Amino acid sequence: MSDFERTDAPAPRRRDVLRLLSASSLAVGVLPAFAQAQRLPRLVTVSGAITEVVYLLGAEGQLVGTDTTSLYPAAARSTPKVGYMRQLSAEGLLSLKPDAIIATNESGPPVVLDQVRSAGVKVEIIDADHSWGEVQRKVQAVGRAAAKEAQARELQARLDAEWAVVQQRVATAKGRKPRVLFVLSHSASPQVSGEKTAAHSVIGYAGGTNALGGFQGYRPMTAEAMASAAPDIILTSAQSIEAHGGVDKFWQRPELALTPAFKKRALITQDALLLLGFGPRTPASIADLHDKFLAAVA
Repeated sequence: MSDFERTDAPAPRRRDVLRLLSASSLAVGVLPAFAQAQRLPRLVTVSGAITEVVYLLGAEGQLVGTDTTSLYPAAARSTPKVGYMRQLSAEGLLSLKPDAIIATNESGPPVVLDQVRSAGVKVEIIDADHSWGEVQRKVQAVGRAAAKEAQARELQARLDAEWAVVQQRVATAKGRKPRVLFVLSHSASPQVSGEKTAAHSVIGYAGGTNALGGFQGYRPMTAEAMASAAPDIILTSAQSIEAHGGVDKFWQRPELALTPAFKKRALITQDALLLLGFGPRTPASIADLHDKFLAAVA
């Protein structure tokens, strides 16, 4: 029987053996759970879609801050907030002591992000071009920043498969493509979307045609614009409907009465982050829109 097996071995000998085992465990990387957690990067995410990816990768314990667009899943609402994505402050970001900040090129001001970089914080900037590639880049960036690259590859493979199925459905759909007008109305001055917008891309991916073209970005919603666009469907966010006080009050806007969509009350809504965020729920969002587009023009 060895001294390690004997319960009556001298205490100093047992302590020496235990110390040796502990050192051996450290040498092969078997660390206590709390030590592993301490080594994980502290993250701040500036985009609701990026925050969603963090949760899907199981890295939410690494989140020390998010922006005000980070509202899904519900747990993200209780994370410390760094403000609106376009109105960040270096002081607010640095106060959270992050190792990495993950944002899109829609975030800023740029001088703030430069200040954060100068302080030694890694800043991952993702190009937001309203494409499936944008979703892929978000998953990859979070995987790198959170030290979860293997999990990110698995998630990306699943999302790519979902996206392929949805796009195949859209590509094989028969019938006329509906003319769809996106209305952004979170304030008292509604706007409509042209080209080079998230709404424009979403409409196309779902099998519709943007009823307005010839300009980029957003313009005020006017009676002339409504009459010339002649949309079959009005697409808007759930938040826009809430801002108007409900669907009935939304349809009371006189500009909408000039559209074919008004006659059928053809209105489709989705949560703003789901609809325009280009995050991991985008395949489900596009599938839902596609089905509703087909039903509206059937």
